[in-house]
Amino acid sequence: MYHTIVIVGNLGRDPEMRYTPSGQAVTNFSMATSRQYTDSGGQRVEETTWFRVSVWGKQAEVCNQYLKKGRTVLVEGRLVSDPKTGGPRVWQGQNGPGASYEVSATTVRFLGGREGQAQSSGEAGYATGENSAPYPEAESDIPF
Repeated sequence: MYHTIVIVGNLGRDPEMRYTPSGQAVTNFSMATSRQYTDSGGQRVEETTWFRVSVWGKQAEVCNQYLKKGRTVLVEGRLVSDPKTGGPRVWQGQNGPGASYEVSATTVRFLGGREGQAQSSGEAGYATGENSAPYPEAESDIPF
């Protein structure tokens, strides 16, 4: 079986990097995605979903070095479910219960500029896992 998730959103805080006891780098950051729509009553609604992302190895170091709060990124990876419930991780906060979706990233593409400004697609940076390949930069690079 296989599943993957692709998310485009903005970092909610600066990344935090640490090393496991075996020396493996891991960087964590939160990111938000949002969508806007008009409900049946004609009211404009904005819906935001938060994700907690973990990036491993060399790409963890690259993400820690170049990503900052507010930066737009594309994350490709897999959902990590709560082992107890099989769903999102549920927690009790100051304002009541909450839930977070956790993603283990295989690829992180930097979409926004250094100051959060958009770049052209040919200038977008990326950090990939060892088994990941970067996205083709031009349609002529697609092998089919």
